[in-house]
Amino acid sequence: MNTPDARVRFSGKLVMVGFGAIAQGVLPLLFRHLTLSPEQVTIITADTEGLDEARAYGVRHRLLPLTAENYRAVLAPVLSAGDFLLNLSIHVSSVALIELAQERGALYLDACIEPWAGGYTDPSLSASQRSNYGLREAAKALARPHTPTAVLTHGANPGWVSHLVKQALLDIAAATDFSVAKPTCREEWARLAQALGVKVIHIAERDWQVGARRKRPNEFVNTWSVEGFVGEGCQPAELGWGSHERHFPDDGRRHGYGCEAAIYLDRPGAATRVRSWTPLAGPYHGFLITHGEAISIADYLTVGAGQKPEYRPTVHYAYHPCDDAVLSLHELAGREWRLQDHRRILVEEIEPDGVDELGILVMGHKKTSYWLGSRLSSREAKTLAPFSSATVLQVAAGVMAGVCWAIENPRRGVVDPDEMDFEPVLARCRPYLGEIVGVFSDWTPLDGRADFFPQRIDAADPWQFLNFRVF
Repeated sequence: MNTPDARVRFSGKLVMVGFGAIAQGVLPLLFRHLTLSPEQVTIITADTEGLDEARAYGVRHRLLPLTAENYRAVLAPVLSAGDFLLNLSIHVSSVALIELAQERGALYLDACIEPWAGGYTDPSLSASQRSNYGLREAAKALARPHTPTAVLTHGANPGWVSHLVKQALLDIAAATDFSVAKPTCREEWARLAQALGVKVIHIAERDWQVGARRKRPNEFVNTWSVEGFVGEGCQPAELGWGSHERHFPDDGRRHGYGCEAAIYLDRPGAATRVRSWTPLAGPYHGFLITHGEAISIADYLTVGAGQKPEYRPTVHYAYHPCDDAVLSLHELAGREWRLQDHRRILVEEIEPDGVDELGILVMGHKKTSYWLGSRLSSREAKTLAPFSSATVLQVAAGVMAGVCWAIENPRRGVVDPDEMDFEPVLARCRPYLGEIVGVFSDWTPLDGRADFFPQRIDAADPWQFLNFRVF
């Protein structure tokens, strides 16, 4: 087994699909952590974004949008057994690329399960079919034992946040004098979460980064892919649905197939707000943006099965993007979800002291709440890797670590982040995550609630989703 600071031997070809901000941040890390030469790398992308960066590293850069009609003709000739298909694109079907990679004997990783262009908002598809739940079920249906490893959704979140959940459970056990051996399988992790009394897990993120030039009208500003963020923001809000919940949302819907670990709401995630907490922000309102980890973590920590298991925590994302992205979302909603004409990704122009505070908030145990995560500034990100903001580097670190893990574990089939070996993956990520912070808090979603207007709350149980949701 390679140590986290050793270069992983890789002699195949690396085919990167997509070369936006995240992929540009990943490429230098891959050269740093793999035995990789420029001649081994081919980039296939839909536009000229990042062309200068690709040229700087001497890699081939092919400008060719992939479609359902041409992807096999384009990719099959350049993929063989032992190669790696790294999918960091948007508007390209992850399921289609996984199928092709497995046929060709190639490894695979993506940071998000994507449909073909238009799949997130196709009115001919049901909300369930357009959900991350539906996309994950289609990808997991490809799982076969002892086939080439295909890692689903491994960046920051989804990605290393799943590994932080395991570390947080061990931290909480230690802090509450709960004696336990480190779990070695899914059932043992789920039983540990149940025994600790964990009710809710948030992926709690507050992005404090600010650009030197503020958002202008008819412009969408973000610290990572604009199209990617808008796509997931327009999907239905989704969350893993806990066994302790007793107030099913009026606009909530069950899928009626698959693992049944999650539900969705009949409204976009970018129009759904929830209460959460991080150490720097304290209490805040975030957007319940659908993310794969909300489903995979809830599924992984389930004891039992189906819609009424013995135990399952409620899991969801609570995202407060950078302030200009919040303004961009408000403008987007006012345009009835039609994307602005101008888009800008903040990388080089970010003020150096801006911080992205990204972690998990584990709630309901004896010490109430525990946040564990990364606190990375733009200034530090630029010293750690080129072409990076704090947000980009947090995701790029997870992609790099996932690629290394897949190369070292080449016959694991289709896997969620939760099914990977969490300690070596976290060890590879840690040098790029800035300050790793673990903070216990007595915060609950009922704290500080004003009483001068009627509210829908369940005062008997603070951990009900009803109490987290902002109406």
